[in-house]
Amino acid sequence: MSASPAPHDPSEISEIIQRNMHLEGPLLPILHDVQAAFGYVPDAARAPIAEALNITEAELHGVISFYHDFRRKPAGARVLKICRAEACQAMGANEMSEALLAKLGLGWNETAPDGGLTVEPIYCLGLCACGPAAMIDGKVKGRVTAEALAAEVAR
Repeated sequence: MSASPAPHDPSEISEIIQRNMHLEGPLLPILHDVQAAFGYVPDAARAPIAEALNITEAELHGVISFYHDFRRKPAGARVLKICRAEACQAMGANEMSEALLAKLGLGWNETAPDGGLTVEPIYCLGLCACGPAAMIDGKVKGRVTAEALAAEVAR
């Protein structure tokens, strides 16, 4: 999902928190809803979430950084996720990724200067027999090459 930075309306953040407080273990649903609203989990949401759940901001940071789907800044208009799991690595994903990132001039979790593309690692897309695998704009692709992904990105 991509979104441009939205104003971080404290009332919207508060509403998201309150909407999920009745749940057992509301932290992940809150984070998912915040990211859905803003395209990422903005720093402005951290203190209210931590306070509402009676956890430290360090604990909250640990959860956000542990789950790879949570973003700390907005993603590009298109998102390319490349599998980094062992099966894909065995099929050449590391070499393919290095070649593609060099061709794109990006690193992991970086967004192109024009905001058009973000490249992220993902740890298993379920295409282990068809590695290396990637997902672009939510569409999963198997047996990818750096050239094919570069062409897909260029479209």
